[in-house]
Amino acid sequence: MKGASSASQAAFAFEAEASSRNPQPSPIEQDVLGLFDQLREPLFRYLLSFSLTMADSEEIIQETFLALFQHLQQGKSRLNLKGWLFRVAHNLALRKRRDDRRDPQSFAVTDLPLQELVIDPSPNPEDQLAASRKQQAIAAVVDALPEQDRRCLFLRAEGLRYREIAAVLEISISTVSVCLGRSLARIGRAVER
Repeated sequence: MKGASSASQAAFAFEAEASSRNPQPSPIEQDVLGLFDQLREPLFRYLLSFSLTMADSEEIIQETFLALFQHLQQGKSRLNLKGWLFRVAHNLALRKRRDDRRDPQSFAVTDLPLQELVIDPSPNPEDQLAASRKQQAIAAVVDALPEQDRRCLFLRAEGLRYREIAAVLEISISTVSVCLGRSLARIGRAVER
């Protein structure tokens, strides 16, 4: 990704400058760090749905939070920062995926299939097998969903409200509702089988 190393260098320079001038983080730095702690994992899971590598997903997360820091430092709006972060990560992931398609040598697939990233805490092997089969069936249904339906489902699973999902994907709230209803109906039928 172009500018990735410069983004990492900027983040490193930011950290070095912050620690050298003042041991206490500024209010903006505290806000960014708090949001990073709260939203890093949900953003990471969402980015994996784009079939990016774990490394690319981590890089996009760094770029997203660097953009947030710059956004706040410029005194821009603080309304709905959660939705703003998902939108920036979404756009960066689309750009990364588009760039990978143009450069066949950088084509990437996730390191692990999505269903293997979920840990099943069941101790009973029979329960684990049944849960695994159910999970595979649900994953197959989710994989077969249209891309927009899948994106709506992943964002809703990360706790975003319909309005936030609509803003992230640049679609209407009613479209979000239809996509989620259709997705949940298909998943429900798969679970019943």
